[in-house]
Amino acid sequence: MKGATVEIEEFDAVLVGGGVMSATLATLLGELEPGWRIAVVERLDEAGLESSGAWNNAGTGHAGLCEFNYTPRRADGSVDVSRAVEIGAQFAASQVFWAHLVSTGRIGPPQDFIRPVPHLGFGRGPDGVAHLRARWEALRGHPLFADTEFSDDRAVLATWLPLMFGDRPDDGPVAVTRSRQGTDVDFGVLTRQLLAAVRSRGGDVRLGHEVTALDRVDGAWSVGVREQATGVEHRLRTPYVFVGAGGGTLPLLQKARVPEVRRYGAFPISGRFLRTANPDLVAAHRGKVYGHAAPGAPSISVPHLDHRTVDGREYLLFGPFAAFSPRFLRTGRRTDLLRAVRPGNLPVLAASARDNRSLMAYLVRQIAQTPRGRLDALRTFVPHLQADDWELVPAGQRVQVLKMSGGRGAMVGFGTEVVTSAGGSLAALLGASPGASTAAATMVDVLAAGFPDRMAQWAPRLEEIAPSAARAERPDPAELLARARAARRVLGLDGATGDRREDPA
Repeated sequence: MKGATVEIEEFDAVLVGGGVMSATLATLLGELEPGWRIAVVERLDEAGLESSGAWNNAGTGHAGLCEFNYTPRRADGSVDVSRAVEIGAQFAASQVFWAHLVSTGRIGPPQDFIRPVPHLGFGRGPDGVAHLRARWEALRGHPLFADTEFSDDRAVLATWLPLMFGDRPDDGPVAVTRSRQGTDVDFGVLTRQLLAAVRSRGGDVRLGHEVTALDRVDGAWSVGVREQATGVEHRLRTPYVFVGAGGGTLPLLQKARVPEVRRYGAFPISGRFLRTANPDLVAAHRGKVYGHAAPGAPSISVPHLDHRTVDGREYLLFGPFAAFSPRFLRTGRRTDLLRAVRPGNLPVLAASARDNRSLMAYLVRQIAQTPRGRLDALRTFVPHLQADDWELVPAGQRVQVLKMSGGRGAMVGFGTEVVTSAGGSLAALLGASPGASTAAATMVDVLAAGFPDRMAQWAPRLEEIAPSAARAERPDPAELLARARAARRVLGLDGATGDRREDPA
């Protein structure tokens, strides 16, 4: 009712956004501080429907096993694998965390959200094969990558990937690496399982509620929330706020006048995939196969052909193909891009347009691409295809965050960037890939930024439930591998179910 006094509700932490990041942070806080009052606020009527939704991402459990963009090639031909090793350790921490929750009955069953699917790297042409071989040689000494196989024998490749190599013409040198440690993850299902666990511990998960205001008042945060269905407004008071609202994060921080983001810009990029449910094609391709970007194309464009399982049905997915929408979320507003332009970020917007012309040209080419052009791209993976088997489907909406770096306008294309304000009492997450796969490690970074005085107290518990994420130094590889193998058994990823009640920690 207009003019009515809005009751103030007190919480120890308020998390904005109902995706996998907020769900992970809420779950971690519940493990560390069971007595805290925690609220998660999501404007949609169901959690995990934006970037965490099954059709809004490729479902790859990113572990650095096959992605060329995590292992760039140096000028001398060698490969920098440090990013892949880091991501591999972070994904292992996520698996250990999920296995802990399964084994203690917090979430489950795991087969509803994670399944074993080999991850494969695909090199074409002399340069592509050389990059793939150098990548394999640089990684195979690390325990998390020791099982990776390499082959350039077409007869072997035909047994690994019948759809791609069963009757492939001689189109030049090809090679593939294969790791059986790969996974397919439905992050939407995982998100909903995590939030159900938060509710079971007394957490307040508010779906269909939109955050309308975020203000710093008398040393605490005041969060204005409106019920979408009724228009009723609420006010939440808390000493700590996390904003993990995907494309909605930067606009909310701008609206709240958070000074740390004044010079950040944002540019939305949509995605599309070709998809098939033809059972013969699906049966002939059991894997997620990542290729390398075409000459002159940005690293975010790496093509991949993925086996997916969504709602119990199997599919193949190929892409991504870029598209454009001014919305920052799939369910956002057409005015999102325009509203994010502020006087303070005009220089970074101009610099980013100037310094990323190849990316802009790529986006224009992608938007103008014809159906035949998309099928031609797919033919590099599946030489013999029937167009009628494949349909074009929309994927998620991503926001490329723009900032100045070394005097140039740069895109935060890979990794996630944690922005903090007001002495760490507010934290926000910007960025995308590998995103959800590294949620446990990223949220431990968020905890460290927001609660530095509590980390020493929390460290022993974090070491139990998310080992690589709990340490400032890199964990021992052999120890991490042992923990990851135990987690895989609990998650049913190694063909042996084991005792699901046994905590790998």
